[in-house]
Amino acid sequence: MTKEKRSVFWFRRDLRLEDNHGLCRALAKGSNVRPIFIFDTTILSKLPSTYDRRVDYIHQALQLLQQKLNVFGTDIRVYIGSPLDIFKDLNREGAIGSIFCNGDYEPDAIRRDQLIENWAAGEGIDFVSCKDQVIFEKSEVMKKDGTPYTVFTPYSRVWKSKLSPQALHPFEIEYGGFEKLDFKELPALDAIGFQKTDIQFVESEVEASAIKDYDKSRDFPGMDTTTRLGVALRFGTISIRRCVLLASENNETWLNELIWREFFMQILFHFPESAKLCFKPAYEAIAWRNNEGEFEAWCNGETGYPLVDAGMRELNETGFMHNRVRMVVASFLTKHLLIDWRWGEAYFAGKLLDYDASANVGNWQWAAGCGCDAAPYFRIFNPEEQLRKFDKDLIYVKRWNPDFESKAIHKIVEHAFARDRALSTYKIGLGK
Repeated sequence: MTKEKRSVFWFRRDLRLEDNHGLCRALAKGSNVRPIFIFDTTILSKLPSTYDRRVDYIHQALQLLQQKLNVFGTDIRVYIGSPLDIFKDLNREGAIGSIFCNGDYEPDAIRRDQLIENWAAGEGIDFVSCKDQVIFEKSEVMKKDGTPYTVFTPYSRVWKSKLSPQALHPFEIEYGGFEKLDFKELPALDAIGFQKTDIQFVESEVEASAIKDYDKSRDFPGMDTTTRLGVALRFGTISIRRCVLLASENNETWLNELIWREFFMQILFHFPESAKLCFKPAYEAIAWRNNEGEFEAWCNGETGYPLVDAGMRELNETGFMHNRVRMVVASFLTKHLLIDWRWGEAYFAGKLLDYDASANVGNWQWAAGCGCDAAPYFRIFNPEEQLRKFDKDLIYVKRWNPDFESKAIHKIVEHAFARDRALSTYKIGLGK
């Protein structure tokens, strides 16, 4: 009698059981579904430090997943290594019939998935990738001529026109189809090569009350009223369908933020070269100063500008930074200091708990004026004016930069001088 081939569900950016499209598809196909997660050493080896809150966050999320799966008589198997090698080993241990996962749209992830899919095809294994982390993916929101939108406003208009109740309907899971697996301890963080951090994973949820005044309060970092769901959306511990449904019913400003997320994803999907190159090629001619000492001062929150320094210290201490402050510090680096946006993007990539390549690249290029839908190059935030407007009582600054008064007398550069220098440098670079 031939043993039933197992299906594998590969968790990636979807660390939840509830409303999980790929998992739903896998379980609907039949029984004997093995849930797995792979700590991909190709990715982990590139991280700048073994103290990484994101790895710890994933590890804790997997522990919760394991507890939930144990209730249904199964477990999650967690592996460390190259995904292709792991799948080859799994197939040798017991024949795989299908691999299910949810799609990822970043260039490296696309290459990884293509490698696995090609191998699977050679072994007679189905590779099924589902849409889960977005409402509309790849080429579902396009211009009438079939080309991708590169400006947010018309993209968002079409995105909203296509939204339907069906697109937000949650995927119901049939829990009886899992492979029967005994409990097996997850690999410890140190076995993966990382340290325990101060991050405390909490299962994410969002209620209407949390976003009803989002449009009024989101720009004031001292109020601390943002949802902080960036990391949950990044790793899929909350459903995007749940979030969009709530946003569409309660706050259009928050809905627009979720649409920005998908806009940047489809930009990176259609223009993968923009991960490293200016979306607008002419901006490659900008003569960045790239002063390493000034960059280090910016990284350490020692520029003498209270809001900039508070933001960088919050980032360094917590892995988070308020969105309004992100715009201010990014503008300061690229315009006041004339340091290449790629330096800032890489620094944020190493620090942000909610780091997402498409949003990080898109927002840094927006700040530098060289991206799609970019702010004009001559828009230069005045960090002192931003402080007066959005943190006039210094609540945020005092929280993260308590010694700001002594530092402010030694500004790294004067605003008026820096603004003129930036305008001149951009004009020369762009041949204006």
